Order: sequence, then C-alpha cells, then structure tokens
Amino acid sequence: MVHQSHIISVAVAGLASWGSWVMVLLQVSPFRQKSLALPVFYISLFIALAATFSLVFYGLRRWVSQKEIHNSHLNISLRQGVLISTMLVIGLGFQRLKILTWWDALLLLAIILMIEFYFMSRA
Repeated sequence: MVHQSHIISVAVAGLASWGSWVMVLLQVSPFRQKSLALPVFYISLFIALAATFSLVFYGLRRWVSQKEIHNSHLNISLRQGVLISTMLVIGLGFQRLKILTWWDALLLLAIILMIEFYFMSRA
C-alpha cells in the first residue's frame, strides 16, 4: 500500500514549485537579474511539472488498475513525470534559443521514449 504521506509530499512540493514559478514570473526581471532569473525559472518549472505529471500519472494508474496500488506504481509515476518534464523544459530551452524545430522535438521525444522503454524492460 502506498503511504499517503508520499503523495502528500509530492503534492506539497508541486504547489510550492508552482508558487515559486509564479513568483519568478511576476517578481524577477530577466533583464536586471539575468544570472538568477533563468535558472530559477527553469528549475521551479521543472519541479512543478514533474510533481504535477507524477500525480496525474499516479491518479490514472489508480483509476485504470482498480486494484491495490503499490509503491512501485508511485515510483513509475514519478519517473514518468520527471521524463516528461525533462522533455518539456529542454524543448522550452531550445525554443528560447530559437533552435527548436519539429525534428528536434521528435528526436527529443524518441530519446525520452527510449529511456522509458529501457526502464520498462528492466521491470
């Protein structure tokens, strides 16, 4: 049985990260504090997306399976949330650098899928 405290911890981390991301958007000027603004923006967005996707994937896994949920389900959801968040943040970084093209996005998706397939094959 998954401990409810782990899910609550992920939810709290996600809410705190979304809050810090909004604070960065509203309070930190990327023109005046360039060395601080971009790393904090990307890190808080990554953590917020990872927590959100992890909770969504965990909820979907619970809804689909309709049987007892194990810790491995939460671990799988966390891994998938981190992978999807990594893909989105890297894509956003490519877009900021104006080097994102559709084949780069497909290549990034293929890399993320290969990593996930590797972890799925080990289970």
